[in-house]
Amino acid sequence: MAAPRERIGFIGLGSMGRPMATSLVRKRFPVAAFDTIAAHIATLVERGADSASDLASLVSAADVIITMLPNTPDVASVVGGPGGLLETGRAGMLMIDMSTIDPAASRSFGASLAKRRIQFMDAAVGRSPDHAERGESLFMVGGEASDLERARPILDAMGNKIIHCGPQGSGISMKIVNNFLAMATCQISAEALTLGTKLGLSMATMFDVITSSLSSNDHLKIYWPTKVLKGDVEPGFAIDLAYKDLSIGVSAAAAAGVPVFAGAAARECLGQARTGRGLGGKDITAVLLATAANAGIEAPRL
Repeated sequence: MAAPRERIGFIGLGSMGRPMATSLVRKRFPVAAFDTIAAHIATLVERGADSASDLASLVSAADVIITMLPNTPDVASVVGGPGGLLETGRAGMLMIDMSTIDPAASRSFGASLAKRRIQFMDAAVGRSPDHAERGESLFMVGGEASDLERARPILDAMGNKIIHCGPQGSGISMKIVNNFLAMATCQISAEALTLGTKLGLSMATMFDVITSSLSSNDHLKIYWPTKVLKGDVEPGFAIDLAYKDLSIGVSAAAAAGVPVFAGAAARECLGQARTGRGLGGKDITAVLLATAANAGIEAPRL
């Protein structure tokens, strides 16, 4: 007889968390959902999840807590805030943090929870909300091999690729490196397309040449045609979050003594797009709107 499935408490039902929690429900995991936005909880309940009235009740009813939250302080509140794991958790529980946060903070959460004999694993998520909808997320895992094996059926229910990056903190460190490259590349793509437009090239020509050459990147080739290049800049992955992730990367680089001139410049460009152009809540591809506006032209479309 198969072992009973572990009870999941899922916290954070945004554009990534909502489809991921839905995948767990579809794979018949018992899921209790919690979010600060009641409508997000209601959506999961409609899809078959239970709801939790507060953090303490969620923790008390779960074997595994999954967090998919915007920033480091949000995760800190689940670990050490009122009703959090340090207050109401039990020995033998597992916390899987999928948020994009400061790696040093991630390691400190693991150390604090270990004192209560609660396991901790960072499992940063790659790919887009569309991938999450299809159950095709990528997971970058930091933690003990035994914790990964325990979590593997849960991760398999939400994704199709799991990479064990090393000990606690390694998964989120890999995510920071990955997003550092992706976000900086988005800014360079926006500048290149704006330059080409000012030089009189059509968007169709630029797209054909770039995506057929070594200059291609999957953001531009696969994602941009579904967003800004067709006039849609609703997130997706918002510039505000991209700025936060790139800021974490720049700070991590400073702490490690790694000069990141291009990354720091890209972060400043994202800052200008979010504040100077008011695009913080728009999709990361909206950096093309900001770059084109700075050049005094309309953003090109396919």
